[in-house]
Amino acid sequence: MQRFLRPLGILAALFLLLGLALVVALHQWTGSHGFRQRLEREASAALGVPVTLSRVTVDVFPLPAVALEGLHIQARPALTLERVEARPVWWALLRGRLAVSTLIVRQAVLPQATIVLLGARVQDPAKQPVTPGAHDEAADLSWLPRRVVLDDVTWIGAQGRSSTVQAELVLDEDGWPADASVAVIRGALEGAKAVLKRETDNQTAWTLKVDVGGGTLQGPLKMTTPQASAQVRDLVFDASLETRGVEVSALTAPSRTLTGRLDASTTLSARINPRAGTASVTDALRSQTRFTVNNAVVHGVDLARAVATVGLSRGGSTELDTLAGQVRTRGQQIDLTNLVASSGVLAASGEVTVAPSRTLSGRVRVDVTRGAGGDLVGVPLVVGGTLDAPSVSLSRSALLGAAIGTALMPGVGTGAGANLGDRLGEGIKGLFGK
Repeated sequence: MQRFLRPLGILAALFLLLGLALVVALHQWTGSHGFRQRLEREASAALGVPVTLSRVTVDVFPLPAVALEGLHIQARPALTLERVEARPVWWALLRGRLAVSTLIVRQAVLPQATIVLLGARVQDPAKQPVTPGAHDEAADLSWLPRRVVLDDVTWIGAQGRSSTVQAELVLDEDGWPADASVAVIRGALEGAKAVLKRETDNQTAWTLKVDVGGGTLQGPLKMTTPQASAQVRDLVFDASLETRGVEVSALTAPSRTLTGRLDASTTLSARINPRAGTASVTDALRSQTRFTVNNAVVHGVDLARAVATVGLSRGGSTELDTLAGQVRTRGQQIDLTNLVASSGVLAASGEVTVAPSRTLSGRVRVDVTRGAGGDLVGVPLVVGGTLDAPSVSLSRSALLGAAIGTALMPGVGTGAGANLGDRLGEGIKGLFGK
């Protein structure tokens, strides 16, 4: 027996030494200046922008991994990753297939604008070979890493707001998320925590719970995949979320145009082409929300003063017992309709649109009860400015009516004239066109 085991021990030792030698050789090769420059050239050619890399390493301990360090993609704005570490599935490599078990991203800065640009370039149809049946793999996610870890990763949104997160995502064998957790440690939504769990009875359904602003947002999410025989290979996303007791300013920080506690019911939907860029996913998203903000305060606009002066109002604030309405989003555009606000002697209603540039446009009618007799003064106002610096003013036709009203009946006549002038202006505009 010893004579039989001795050669096996020698053979095992030889295989171990050979494996270590291969690892050392691979480490030296990937760490060489020529190998790094080749990666930089190929990445630059694929992305269309200069790419630089500090170092490429192959680690054995504590777990085998390949890492890129000091990755800098010189787009505008730049995308940087201090370290990207991939831990491959070794048995898959032995079979000639690349599969990643864990992907770790550390200390990265990811601007949305750059991600959208690079995604469009990588997925350019002119650069993609067309093969029969390729569309059937549109929803195949099995190539994704089984586990993704984000360590101190900063996302910069389209409007420049940034959030730094610690996150972990675990995928099932079919590539769909099994569970995920996200904690915002700096920037917009700081302190928010989100947990996503997959439903056991539906392969593409999850529950989401977010703790933010002293309240919660939670509800089910669902992704419907196309049938095998379907001609259109789009994914259909649906969600129904309930928001309870969330401080509004926590969602809009650092902007504090509106404060108060938000209760809302939201439905989201999107039809997503898996082969399209990230921008198309954002543009495809639609949502409808019915909301109420309790003890709301609108900062930057004093509606009562706007009625009293019948002119341009900037600055100040408006306290409201209740603010309610509906919000509809289409991509980055936001429409607020059926707005109703009330507080003591003041009541307001109207509609406002928020453009992707954060500029405001719309109309609000403000009714104020004045005097012992309870006379009601209603003034139509035009909403303008931006989310961070809103303004309200009279339209030109309402200004004319206000001037006439002041001349005929000072005080109350000012508001009545503004209302009449606005209605006449709308009628004239409808008669002669825009």
